Amino acid sequence: MKKYEAVIILNPNLSSKVEVFLKDFEKLLNTNSFSIIKCEDIGRRQLAYSINNHNKGHYLLFNIEGNPIKLIELENNIKYNESIIRHLFMTVKEHLGEDSQLLIDSKNKKTEDEEKENKTKKEELKTNNLDDKNEKNQIKSEKAIEENKESLKDDSEEDSPEEKDE
Repeated sequence: MKKYEAVIILNPNLSSKVEVFLKDFEKLLNTNSFSIIKCEDIGRRQLAYSINNHNKGHYLLFNIEGNPIKLIELENNIKYNESIIRHLFMTVKEHLGEDSQLLIDSKNKKTEDEEKENKTKKEELKTNNLDDKNEKNQIKSEKAIEENKESLKDDSEEDSPEEKDE
């Protein structure tokens, strides 16, 4: 049995139906006497160039083992599957047990996006807090001004000439 790595790019509109595709693809591999060693669902990613008017694709990576003669039959079945916009089978000497670089990058990108969202939320909260503080300070200033005006009125009333005459 030979070892292969397979990259399948699905139509991005079918991202919600990936699990159904995976089950069907696994059945197809089993009928052609292939076994899946590892499957990685990378998710939707930007394509380097447009394929069939799609700028994104849903990536799946497989480590499989099987008979090289059956690979031709497998590829013929894949060619006519409209949900697959690109596929590639590569022969490898050994399967690495590690995650692929694509999967690692997509995980890192997700965490970076989450961090950006959290930063944005924190900045919004800070801005809102600053606005609240500025509003409170404005109210305090207005109260202080009013108090000063009242104390000035009281002082001026005490010093008014009418009171001095009496």
